[in-house]
Amino acid sequence: VVIVATARALKMNGGVAKADLAREDVDAVRRGAVNLVRHIENIRQFGVPAVVAINHFYTDSDAEVAAIVEAAAHHGSRAILCRHWAEGGAGAVELADAVAELCDTHGGGFAPIYGDELSLFDKIDTVARRIYRAEHAVAEPSVLAQLKRWEDAGYGHLPVCLAKTQYSFSTDPALLGAPTGHIVPVREVRLAAGAGFVVAICGEIMTMPGLPRVPAAEAIRLNDEGLIEGLF
Repeated sequence: VVIVATARALKMNGGVAKADLAREDVDAVRRGAVNLVRHIENIRQFGVPAVVAINHFYTDSDAEVAAIVEAAAHHGSRAILCRHWAEGGAGAVELADAVAELCDTHGGGFAPIYGDELSLFDKIDTVARRIYRAEHAVAEPSVLAQLKRWEDAGYGHLPVCLAKTQYSFSTDPALLGAPTGHIVPVREVRLAAGAGFVVAICGEIMTMPGLPRVPAAEAIRLNDEGLIEGLF
């Protein structure tokens, strides 16, 4: 698994204001690295290795990059600086080689963190506790009743997907770093029967809207010179 990290994101998790992220702050990178470490630990729970891709920004200092490499190495993962934004594919060759090597040398062993036989809410609670390090998940009786109806209808074996803020392991976007002991409130559940999973809407989050009436793809085409038109 490739985990993408940036010095900017780790500095934000280390307490730096968004307006100051372009300034060098190695200590903030080290403080914020607890967030990266949590992601590495989570991937390992599934029995697969992780490599960290450091998405390079021109404002990143060598010392900040070195701090990320050190944090990943301390927890058994390799971190590789990637400059594909500036150099194209050549800037990510080292990452590609590392991923290929892991695929060739790792013997497999992927395993989910819960079994199909668990109830739908127990699956949600397992993700909350083991991945987000919450104390537990909570839901209103109406939500629990809806999950039970789906189980009775034959959907209890499905996996679950938790939709929540991307800014925190909790449902509070301001709670950065690697929080523990919080509560994950499930305010709504949705059945994606065709796709084959149950979605738990946790905290305040707006899910992605569907396509517009006229998708932008309808205007994309090749002109007579073989060039793409309609992208913008």
